[in-house]
Amino acid sequence: MFIYDSVQKKKVPFIPIKENEVKIYVCGPTVYDDAHLGHARSAIAFDLLRRVFVSLGYTVTFVKNFTDIDDKIINKMKESGKSLEEITSFYIERYKNEMHALHVNDADIEPKATETVSEIITFIDTMLGKKVAYATSDGIYFDTSKDDKYLSLSHRVIEEEASQSRVAQKEEKKDQRDFALWKFSKANEPSYPAPFGVGRPGWHIECSAMIEKHLASSGDFQIDIHAGGADLLFPHHENEAAQTRCKSDQELAKYWMHNGFVTISGEKMSKSLGNSFFLKDALANYSGEVLRFYLLATHYRANFNFSEEDLLNTKKRLDKLYRLKKRVFEITPSELSSNFKTSMIEALSDDLNISKALASMDEMISYANEMLDANPKDKASKAVTHANLIWIEALLGIGLYNPYTYFQIGVSDAEKVEIEALIENRAQAKKDKDFTKADEIRTLLEKKQIQLMDTASGTQWEKVN
Repeated sequence: MFIYDSVQKKKVPFIPIKENEVKIYVCGPTVYDDAHLGHARSAIAFDLLRRVFVSLGYTVTFVKNFTDIDDKIINKMKESGKSLEEITSFYIERYKNEMHALHVNDADIEPKATETVSEIITFIDTMLGKKVAYATSDGIYFDTSKDDKYLSLSHRVIEEEASQSRVAQKEEKKDQRDFALWKFSKANEPSYPAPFGVGRPGWHIECSAMIEKHLASSGDFQIDIHAGGADLLFPHHENEAAQTRCKSDQELAKYWMHNGFVTISGEKMSKSLGNSFFLKDALANYSGEVLRFYLLATHYRANFNFSEEDLLNTKKRLDKLYRLKKRVFEITPSELSSNFKTSMIEALSDDLNISKALASMDEMISYANEMLDANPKDKASKAVTHANLIWIEALLGIGLYNPYTYFQIGVSDAEKVEIEALIENRAQAKKDKDFTKADEIRTLLEKKQIQLMDTASGTQWEKVN
């Protein structure tokens, strides 16, 4: 397995801390608003990473957090009059439902900041004792000057002039790069008692504390892989790495992985720009699996420009998989093709080379269709093809629907009731040998862009676009 390490800025062979085991931590959302396409892209990218490691035979421990206390959440509380729990539980549930629609599996552990406060307090207390943190009138800050490797993750250089001018603006802060570990409480804000003052955690500290609590190994590195969006590289991941080094004398992660930005009409997606495409809006118009396949089909490190035209073209590619699945659906799967499995795994073991993997998938689909066209009753070919498609389900998280149900996506419940009633009337007409009426019903449904298929298990239908 080769992965691109953001620190070394190159593809490197993955060597786990412990043989055949991999510990992965992914930064999850701050739950004060609906998830957007950027959240979806990151979730899908590292869901794929996890699936590949499982397919390679690794024991995977996968952790993704929820930031459920933060300035944005507090502002939402003030605006809405709702409690922190009401806001965060609502958005956590919505996020998880949307992830399930995208076939993103739940993490093994999903810690919340509010459930990690005692560990955060202990973490900060230790840092104060080691004199790598200091108190000001508004909180506890990490002293970046105590970390001689600071900025080694993001490779940033901060000009001295800028540093001095920023320090002048906040005299208590030793350096403009120093960041809050703990914010002392203000009136009507959530707060927790701590030996160094009542308050609440800063943003960066929660991930370090969660990793130490749920994943940390002894030795040079606490975990194998830390992952997240490219926008988190600095300052979030830089600061996580620094505070863990100084507190625990360990590197936080052996490898760092980052997915690219999502753009809309060529602009980086941002709520401040007003072009944040909420996931709920996308799912209202497209099936979760189509959206997953669209976001998956571009390499995770590349920037992604959302285009409805591209999405529809990607759906046509997915349609081909489901049309093949219809041809083999009623056949019991056998062993999958070892050549096909090898080609997929080799592609994805090269830093998740999804283009090469999907090319192998397309070749398999084309070959299977050719074989079935030449010999439609070849049960052995159908059994292998069905097994290949089940392998794709597990590896890529696509192709999970009943193939007939897939082609009904977008049809309303009321329309489905009407269609099923007409199909029942047609079946009764055929039973009564009233073939004229049966043909009339088929014609009526075709005018509604509904195509019927009479199969051994009954009449199936699909929406023809």
